[in-house]
Order: sequence, then structure tokens, then C-alpha cells
Amino acid sequence: MINKKRHLEMALQTIPSHPDPDCDLEQYHTPATIAADVLWNASAQGDIQGMKVVDLGCGTGILALGAAMMGAEETVGIDVDGGALKVAENEATRLKVQDKCRFLRMDVDDFEGKGDTVIQNPPFGAQKAHHKDADRKFLLKAFNVAPVVYSFHLAKTEDFIERLVSSVSSVITHRFYYKFPLPRTYHFHKEEKREVEVVVFRFES
Repeated sequence: MINKKRHLEMALQTIPSHPDPDCDLEQYHTPATIAADVLWNASAQGDIQGMKVVDLGCGTGILALGAAMMGAEETVGIDVDGGALKVAENEATRLKVQDKCRFLRMDVDDFEGKGDTVIQNPPFGAQKAHHKDADRKFLLKAFNVAPVVYSFHLAKTEDFIERLVSSVSSVITHRFYYKFPLPRTYHFHKEEKREVEVVVFRFES
């Protein structure tokens, strides 16, 4: 088990990003520095070691793999992108955590499993009008999967998230703020890189 944050960050930096990112799915790789910080904070709260951790929309698995390296008993990654999941499976073998990790290709709506903790970076729901509030779907599913949820959201949507949480039996216990870099990935991107303000909420039911 990794016991230093810097070592975790270094391990996460070796995990590749999406091999063929799809703008319709808003696929952006979670930076290793941010993933490591979120996982380290989750570990400090007792939400990883010995737990079953689920990542909805896991991409190439950086959060699920990191949780496995931090002592999770089991991690499950869910994604519709088979190419990304293949990368995640290969990385689990390379990092020697394959016995702890399962990666399932399916829509998050179809996942019926349960866990102790969800750690997810869902689509921000800001890319296209017809995907507006896409993060709502992931968050409501996460609340059904585990009593503790860590979830990434655009900081400007905090009021929306607070209203959503007030309608379910969950409370916000912590907030972690980051500047999330978005590199030039899709044809419509005009800048080489830009940063967006992101908040990671810890919810507890």
C-alpha cells in the first residue's frame, strides 16, 4: 500500500489518458496531482482502506486504480468506453492491483452494485446543451450506490448541487477546490490549455 502522497501522485502520473476521447462524453483525464489529493483526503477520512470503492465514469481508471493502491479491498470502475476500460485493465496489471480491480462496460444507469464509497469525476454537463446537468445523473446514481460519495463538479454549479442534495437524504461534509486544467483535446478548442474552477464534494448519507 502506498503511504506517501508524493509516491501516489508519481504512480498516477504514469496512467495514460483516454486513447480516443469523445467530446460527446466530455472525456477529460483527471490530473494526477488532483486525483492524488482527493484520494489522500478520502483516505484520511477512512473512506478507502478496506472499503469497496466505486468509480462511475472511470475512464482509464485513475481514481479506481489509485484507490486500490491506497488499500481499498475492492474497486469497481464503470464506463461506456471500451477503449478506456482496456487501458484501465492493462494498468491494473502493470500496477499489480488487478486482483482488487474490476472494470465493467455499461451505462451508469445499468449498474446495480453497491459499495462503501463512490469517488467519481463525472461529465460536467457544460459541453453541449443536450448534455446540460449530465453530472446530476451520476450524482443521483452515486447516492444509491454508497453512503459516502466524492464527486467533481464545476465550482459555478455549487448552488445547483446544494439544492439537489437538499432534496435527498445526504449532506455535504467537505469541499475541496482545484484549478482543473483542460488541455486542447477536441477540434473546437481554441486554446492550448485553459483552467476551470472545480469543487470536489464529500457527501454522506
